[in-house]
Amino acid sequence: MSSTRRVATLVALAALPVAVLAVFFVLPVTGMVQRGLFFGGSFDPSVISRIVGRPEIQRALWFTLWSSGLATVLSVALGLPAAFALHRLRFPLQRVIRAGLLVPFVLPTVVVGVAFRELIGEAGLLAPLGLDGTPTAIILGLVFFNASVVIRAVGAAWESLDPRPGEAAAALGASPVRVLLTITLPALRPAIVSAASVVFLFCATAFGIVLTLGGVRYNSIETEIYKLTFTLFDLPGAAVLSVLQLLVVVGLLVVAGRLRAVPDAAQSRVVVRRRPVSLLDLPALASMSVLVLLVAGPLLALLLGSLRVEDRWSLANYVALQTPGFDPPLPVPVTSALLTSLTVAVQASLAALVLGLLVAFAVTRRSRSVAERRVRSVLDGLFMVPLGVSAVTLGLGLYLTLGTGVFDFRDEPWLVPLAQALVALPLVVRTLVPVLASVDDRLRQAAAGLGAGPLRAVMTVDVPAVWKPLLAASGFAFAASLGEFGATSFLVREENPTLPVVILRLLSRPGSDNYGMALAAACVLAAATALVMLLVERLRVPSIGAL
Repeated sequence: MSSTRRVATLVALAALPVAVLAVFFVLPVTGMVQRGLFFGGSFDPSVISRIVGRPEIQRALWFTLWSSGLATVLSVALGLPAAFALHRLRFPLQRVIRAGLLVPFVLPTVVVGVAFRELIGEAGLLAPLGLDGTPTAIILGLVFFNASVVIRAVGAAWESLDPRPGEAAAALGASPVRVLLTITLPALRPAIVSAASVVFLFCATAFGIVLTLGGVRYNSIETEIYKLTFTLFDLPGAAVLSVLQLLVVVGLLVVAGRLRAVPDAAQSRVVVRRRPVSLLDLPALASMSVLVLLVAGPLLALLLGSLRVEDRWSLANYVALQTPGFDPPLPVPVTSALLTSLTVAVQASLAALVLGLLVAFAVTRRSRSVAERRVRSVLDGLFMVPLGVSAVTLGLGLYLTLGTGVFDFRDEPWLVPLAQALVALPLVVRTLVPVLASVDDRLRQAAAGLGAGPLRAVMTVDVPAVWKPLLAASGFAFAASLGEFGATSFLVREENPTLPVVILRLLSRPGSDNYGMALAAACVLAAATALVMLLVERLRVPSIGAL
């Protein structure tokens, strides 16, 4: 096949994903940037400085930076010992604890917020500590949500870390602490930096946690954008804040990419056998136990709270999910919102898989010319851009730009699934690309030499290698879509809300009945996402940490 024909085939594979990304990502984000930076058709920095100079905006910016930074440090500090214990040691109930500690990452942020409110609220077990509505509660929620990212990303690297350099240093008299500091941690640096950068990104964009735990006193950039849009109707202010967030997040990803751009010594050729626990491992086990309590406490409080009605055990909160709530009622019963969430998640997963497969096939074929290599490099970078843009920024961009003119799609029922698909697309691409890239291109050439057409070669060579990661990618996309709250809160129609949106609405309404329904709905949503991701965990494929 000629070079021109190969480039044309590459462009044809990427045509649909590029078109979708251009209309439903690049156009909205560009429109939002234009609205935030240009006023009256011209660039007016004075308006920007006035918006950023507002005290409430500065408080939101500062709170986002310091809370996300502190939560990242704590997530790494608790996640590293747990990663070591779960991936290098052998002890009873290890697989159960490992699975349990990985569940929080897939829980919707609004569920995490509800769980912590139930634990630290007025009637919670930890109510005497006075944590409700404080920055401490928000930071604990962020650590709960993100420590599993460190465990999964660093644990996979630690599990395959070659032990021989450390053993040699120990034989020469180095203490365990010195081996850790001079051998192990430098070898794990790429994985640690990658995990920490992803954790900071997730903390800075944890819309649901801050919204449910921050009350009216504490706002992050994302909750301030939401307030400016739907409470104060200040769209220019929301756009300016979204642009600032976009610049900070993209800058973070660039810096993190350079910090981890070193040879990854953690990639060994063999998986190390786990060893029994010794006395030197007790600090790591103690740290892991703290993390277990942090994870189990809010989830247990959420479950028990959903089963309590007027100081007695009852399933009344779950039965009430068949109703639209109480005074004032919701537009639809909560069970209808759950069905909507499941339907939207299926649609979003299918869309993300189709787009992700096309992108993965396009960027993993071997390049045979400079032009082909450049096109593939551009495509690979282009489809990772959504990772650097928060769901709230994407939702606001779609809300601002797709309501008028040629692209008047704001009321279309497929807009929410498509927005969720774009949020999940980087997960799908990064799950499939390493697998397809590892397939030997000579097998495809051999199939073609035996007379197989391009489609039959794909079915013969690629499909057997990719089917299990494809199932895992489906699970990632489904779980991400099921609990997606940031973009959906801007786009969902009033008469057809998703379950995370309904949970927040129930929390904002007075009455113990509405609150009990919110707890029960959060339990249902948590169980659904946890079940999906536990099934994915059994497939044993690369995770979000690889991003």
